Amino acid sequence: MDHLIVGGLQPRRAFDQQSLDSLAQSIRTHGVLQPILVRPVGDRYEIVAGERRWRAAQQAELTEIPVVIREMDDPEARRLALIENLQRDDLNTLDEVDAKLELVSQVLKIPLPEARARLMQMLREPTGPDHDALDTLFGSLGEQWTSFARNKLKILNWPPALLDAVRRGLAYTAAQQIAQAHEAHHAALITLAQGGATRAQLREAIRTLQNQTSEVAPTRQVARLLGSSRWLKTLTAAEQKDLDGWLSKMPASLRTKLE
Repeated sequence: MDHLIVGGLQPRRAFDQQSLDSLAQSIRTHGVLQPILVRPVGDRYEIVAGERRWRAAQQAELTEIPVVIREMDDPEARRLALIENLQRDDLNTLDEVDAKLELVSQVLKIPLPEARARLMQMLREPTGPDHDALDTLFGSLGEQWTSFARNKLKILNWPPALLDAVRRGLAYTAAQQIAQAHEAHHAALITLAQGGATRAQLREAIRTLQNQTSEVAPTRQVARLLGSSRWLKTLTAAEQKDLDGWLSKMPASLRTKLE
């Protein structure tokens, strides 16, 4: 265990502690049943796949763990690390999207920042070699790349605060609900979801917050119109007279704010 190190290959940014505790307990009872994959780096061995098992083994206070040692360059090691993690159920959705985009960039041999745009472009193109390459890649992951591009990529359009919450463990289904609400309400809804709110409770909270927003919307609309010289110039003489009459009935405390 002392000869193993964690490098920069791990796509997973966070490990669920409850899940680690459960795995550690299993390892105490049964040991590590599946070796981890490592590669030699100097006088140490860098973990390529199996960091979660290694962490749980440490927690279980093991001094040894079975490993498979393989020589590999950085691109191959990174690809294997990505695929190994994508085959797990507990990888959060944002890390999953990031990992798959990186695999796309490797397979298509394009810079990572261009991978998302290329996928969207390919949805509109006739089939070709790139489509075949992605069919093979995503087929090995039990998925269709077209479904990934049309659905999962939408998460990258979410506001930073919501994405950060997903990285920290907010369930994707809850985040999907919150993303449909006005961004001003996201912080409150994230707190509610992290506190264990059900889908129905989140749905009701969103409805309540939206109703509160709707109640003040007409007031804001009037304020915007009264402050718009362009809109005021479109009024006919009769409309201007009606507006003046309405303003004359406005409470003095509000009328002074318009002067």
